[in-house]
Amino acid sequence: MSLKTVILAAGKGTRMNSNMPKVLHQIAGKSMLERVIEAGSGFGGEIIVIYGHGGEEVKRQINDSAITWVEQVEQLGTGHAVQQAESEIEDQDTALILYGDVPLTNTKTLERLVDKVNDKVMALLTVTLANPTGYGRIIREDNVVKCIVEQKDANASQLLVQEVNTGILAVNGKQLKKWLSNLQSNNAQGEFYLTDIIEMAVSDNVVVETVSPDSEYEVMGVNSKRELNVIERYYQRQQANKLMDEGVTLADANRIDIRGELEIQGQDIFIDVNCVFEGHVKLAAGVQIGANCVLQDVSIEENGVVKPNSVLESCSIGKNSSVGPFARIRPGAVLNNDVHIGNFVEVKKTTIGDGSKISHLSYIGDAEIGENVNIGAGTITCNYDGVNKFKTVIEDDVFIGSDTQLVAPVVVRKGATVGAGTTLTKEAPEGELTLSRSKQMTLKGWKKPTKD
Repeated sequence: MSLKTVILAAGKGTRMNSNMPKVLHQIAGKSMLERVIEAGSGFGGEIIVIYGHGGEEVKRQINDSAITWVEQVEQLGTGHAVQQAESEIEDQDTALILYGDVPLTNTKTLERLVDKVNDKVMALLTVTLANPTGYGRIIREDNVVKCIVEQKDANASQLLVQEVNTGILAVNGKQLKKWLSNLQSNNAQGEFYLTDIIEMAVSDNVVVETVSPDSEYEVMGVNSKRELNVIERYYQRQQANKLMDEGVTLADANRIDIRGELEIQGQDIFIDVNCVFEGHVKLAAGVQIGANCVLQDVSIEENGVVKPNSVLESCSIGKNSSVGPFARIRPGAVLNNDVHIGNFVEVKKTTIGDGSKISHLSYIGDAEIGENVNIGAGTITCNYDGVNKFKTVIEDDVFIGSDTQLVAPVVVRKGATVGAGTTLTKEAPEGELTLSRSKQMTLKGWKKPTKD
């Protein structure tokens, strides 16, 4: 037996009011379809995606060669969608049916579902809702599932049932193909309902077992931007709860967004409001993140501080170092221990040694900076000639005066001082003062211009 996971992702999503295919809308920085694929891939087997509206864009964005793509040209219901995958399912397979717009289903829940299946048992994921409006009702007799009745086809007593169908099920491949061939569209929607196979299973003496998720949000589908937001906020709150359980202090658990993996490596971490974490971010003990910061693929070691309104991307911050406020640390930047980066400083593809400071209004790119260097306000490494990038090297114990331009490639040797206002185009020797300044003049008798 092998597992074939069939994901229905052909719907247009009219209520999303978007030109983007519905399943590509994102939850926490990842498309809904990607999340469903990850859940379905969690315990092996082949992934088959049924695509339709915007299908080429869907395939391009997912871009996974391991996926089998099957087109549903006409959207004639869930049963019709699964029929498109029949040729991919062998008799001995277990088929797991998922939906590309139900993004938070847990792999462990699906595993419990699949484990129940054999040629005499199929498994159905159901949930009990306080308000079941819009969902197909699970109809039982003596607590045994007999059929599913869609909302539009249900009578008054059936509408009172609160246990509903999620659409997610697992079934033997041979049985599934047999029942799919017998589907009819004689219902209020004029569609082929996959749910009709439940009644066929009962007729064939196949037991319908049910499994329930830990939370109704696991099986909540997304059909509008409002529902997308409900799922997003639930997901983010779950991430916030996990962080707090690990010992992180959040200024407001409702104002944090994790769009990747936030790895906690110690205690006494503090995160202020409105911070966004993308990619893989690692925070060590004692790290403090100020308000309104964005961190993407960043590692911060013990007692590092990121002050408010700073943006860090693909960089590492050493122990006891601080960044910001209003700083931008770009890819390839490595700040070692006790480094201070101040307000309105941008650093790119640069290694900065222990104890060095760049406190104000500077751009440092494609550079290697030693230990205990002080770089004054308004300093620029002129690293780009319009075609190529060049490197600036500043050795240990250097002092760079304010408003200095370092025209790369250039080297400032150990212990050198570069005077304020210098444009440095040649090597600054060790332990010496180097500066360049134009002659200062005062033009006596000069008059300010006046309007004609």
